[in-house]
Amino acid sequence: MEDHKEHQNFVTIDVHAAKDMLNWDGYHYLDVRTVEEFNKSHVENAQNVPYMFLTEQGRVQNPDFIDQVEAIYKKDDHLIVACNSGGRASRACVDLLDHGYKHVVNMGGGYSAWVDAGFAGDKPPEELKTSCKFRPKQS
Repeated sequence: MEDHKEHQNFVTIDVHAAKDMLNWDGYHYLDVRTVEEFNKSHVENAQNVPYMFLTEQGRVQNPDFIDQVEAIYKKDDHLIVACNSGGRASRACVDLLDHGYKHVVNMGGGYSAWVDAGFAGDKPPEELKTSCKFRPKQS
């Protein structure tokens, strides 16, 4: 398990707050799911930088994650970070804060919660959501 610094300013918001914040100037949606998940469906105007990849060896963290985010966003930009259900986004938030990003929030429940809230359009949820391949399987 990786060691991460604890951040008092690490905040998790729900999808309703995230939707409201995206309507304000200055908030950006950073989707940290895989490209395949993102391409299936995503929040309008979202930017995709995968936090992890699925490989034959298992799941691995994107070694270029911070560099790729820095190519899109400044450290004082306001970011709403989300994955499919919240786990990868939480870890991504910690890494972003560790690298000097100041305004980072995690969207609790991830894109699945966004879809469940009815924010993703008229398609049935099963067409929009993916099962989370990054969550450990329950026995």
